[in-house]
Amino acid sequence: MEVTQGAPFESFGLSEATMRAIRNKHYTVSTPVQAGCIPPMLAGKDVIAKAPTGTGKTMAFGIPIIERIDRESEEVQAVILAPTRELAMQITDEMRDIAVCHEGVRLVCLYGGQPIGKQIDALKKKPQIVVATPGRLSDHMKRRTVKLDNVKTVVLDEADRMLDMGFSEDILTIARKLPQNVQTIMFSATMPDKIEDLAKTLLKNPVEVKLAVSKPAEKIQQKAYVCYETQKMAILKDIFKAGDLNRVIIFSGSKQKVKQIAASLKRMKVNCGEMHSDLDQAERDEMMFQFKSGQFDVIVATDIISRGLDIDDIAMVVNFDVPRDAEDYVHRIGRTARANRDGVAITLVSEQDQYYFQQIEKFLEKTVEKVPLP
Repeated sequence: MEVTQGAPFESFGLSEATMRAIRNKHYTVSTPVQAGCIPPMLAGKDVIAKAPTGTGKTMAFGIPIIERIDRESEEVQAVILAPTRELAMQITDEMRDIAVCHEGVRLVCLYGGQPIGKQIDALKKKPQIVVATPGRLSDHMKRRTVKLDNVKTVVLDEADRMLDMGFSEDILTIARKLPQNVQTIMFSATMPDKIEDLAKTLLKNPVEVKLAVSKPAEKIQQKAYVCYETQKMAILKDIFKAGDLNRVIIFSGSKQKVKQIAASLKRMKVNCGEMHSDLDQAERDEMMFQFKSGQFDVIVATDIISRGLDIDDIAMVVNFDVPRDAEDYVHRIGRTARANRDGVAITLVSEQDQYYFQQIEKFLEKTVEKVPLP
């Protein structure tokens, strides 16, 4: 089913404790993905949802999981798998917010890069909900520090990214250890063949939920420069010369390019950081912290941060190159003009990018304003 609108949270028949937690967050109406997923999940059905980050997915699966937890039990009853440590931590925080009025619901978050001993101690407190990256959860399974015999629900969040990052073997290893009748929920922003195959392997008669992909917020001022690849750096200099540099994200398709752009900006005395997959987890956390706290004005990044990045005051997004997918474009520029602020999105379109940019304009159903070269 394609969902276009939400529904009042009252209409789902949730417990008073969950409704209190939702009112604490000042929510009254669910997002479309929540309206599509909460009822079938509460009914115990498998669900596959095509939904990008930023659509309220965590509450879509978090609410039904917490509603169905047996709080007397000391067994793990729900497993939520996420591709990155950042996302796993974000999910855990949101789940804690939902569980805040339910006495006795315990959660643990397991990911690489954190001392395993600390995680083993946390598992001894008998959590009913485990949020984890696939690699670290399979590590705990090998050590027998976690038991999955009584899991009722398993969620694969951002399944497409988990497969892209090479986690398919870990996911299948984990799936084999789960009970036969486990409820499986899968979220993916895109549905390539390999996701369809994984869904066929793991899900039983799933309810399919599709979101009508939203267009970018009207408040975002979109502009493009049509140029040669070799002119892009000079255009960037010109953009930065004109305005104050505060809170800018520059996206590029490859980590090599991200490093080059960051190096050039540093030579221009621009105070910037970089985000790509060559950084380890601690370095990424430090970069995000420095950007959020205003120590960097600019961050240059691959699409690693286009989804699920919660910073409300980004003034400008620059696409140094055109993303190959209209949805990625919407995600990237959706980092700006949040929380009732205005924002600017500038895309640098070289000759090899023109076809992709036309596809994006088709999707947007509008022509993006072309700015004359400086």
